[in-house]
Amino acid sequence: MAEKKKIIAMLLAGGQGRRLVPLTNSTAKPAVPFGGKYRIIDFPLSNCINSNIDTVGVLTQYQPMELNDYLGRGEPWDLNLKYGGMHILPPYESDKKAEWFMGTANAVYQNIRFINRYSPEYVLILSGDHVYKMDYRIMLDEHISNGADCTISVINVPLEEACRFGIMTTDETGRIIEFHEKPSKPNSTLASMGVYIFNTDKLIRYLGEDAMDAESDNDFGKNVIPRMLSSGERMFAYLYGGYWKDVGTLESLWLSNMDTIGDVPVLLLNDPGWKIYYRHGNTHPEMIGPRASVSNSVIGDGGSIYGSVRDSVVSSNVLVSEGAGISESVVMQNCVLEADAQVCHSIIGENVVIGEGSHVGETLEEGNRLTVIGPNIRISAGTVVLPGQIISSEEDFRNPAN
Repeated sequence: MAEKKKIIAMLLAGGQGRRLVPLTNSTAKPAVPFGGKYRIIDFPLSNCINSNIDTVGVLTQYQPMELNDYLGRGEPWDLNLKYGGMHILPPYESDKKAEWFMGTANAVYQNIRFINRYSPEYVLILSGDHVYKMDYRIMLDEHISNGADCTISVINVPLEEACRFGIMTTDETGRIIEFHEKPSKPNSTLASMGVYIFNTDKLIRYLGEDAMDAESDNDFGKNVIPRMLSSGERMFAYLYGGYWKDVGTLESLWLSNMDTIGDVPVLLLNDPGWKIYYRHGNTHPEMIGPRASVSNSVIGDGGSIYGSVRDSVVSSNVLVSEGAGISESVVMQNCVLEADAQVCHSIIGENVVIGEGSHVGETLEEGNRLTVIGPNIRISAGTVVLPGQIISSEEDFRNPAN
């Protein structure tokens, strides 16, 4: 019999990340590198451990190998516990049939046995592809004080962006009176962050009802939340005032990385009061050569910089050769810029080689077209990668219109 827990977390980490292609062609979105040394999933996991939530079920599905290798048994997040800790929960074959998770709600429904194992009073539902720092204990305290059945964390967004989110209207007490998933004409700017706290009995009841509905998309935002609201359950919004970014597009991923640099970074990664935990690699310290130039940038462990880096986030084990330069870009792990190669306003995936004298992208002064090169690609010497081009394979050079 497992130890009873007050609250456990279910972390949805099976997303395919179609809008992050080519970075997600062979890996799940939560495993995409971020901020020079992290993966996106490090943020909700670190939030859990900083909030004293020590039991986390990680629900995986799409291209899970790299993510599973990275997570291991949860050691970097102090989640390798005898009672609780991290559990990777992929789809599995039951005595009836084998099936993929059909939606966010269905993914949790298929793992009710895991929830029941710990008999929690509350279940925290999280997404594995958002970048933010949040103390879930404050949200839980508010959930309890409101006598809520479900609390949804919300953030104010510009009205013109509200159609991209689940939008809710509340009364003067914060109780939710309307909820619309991605409305065409939003009447509020309170956007769901995809962070929910449920009373366990209510969660299990409504997941069961949703599973029996043949017309359901089995989604929390589209189905479970509206069903609970229409049934008169006590549902409240928790207004979050900190940094939060849905890094579900290439542009938002680039922007969020840029938020980690500057005189006063919008997203502070070296906050001693809220550490972001991650899996360390066995690598040497970064090396800045005698003629190198580095300004307003993050350089990951094991970096070897002999050229120039400006206004960029450079991950671990990246080599920037003499005469090569990176500006306004995100360069992921184990990349090589050979002599005189230039990368401007781009995202470069893992294990990419930019050949000698090649030129990738354009500066922001020249335009605003983000260039992206997927992982494991070699750019031949002297190649010009056009601004705004998205390279998924070396075949794309022979078919630039694609």
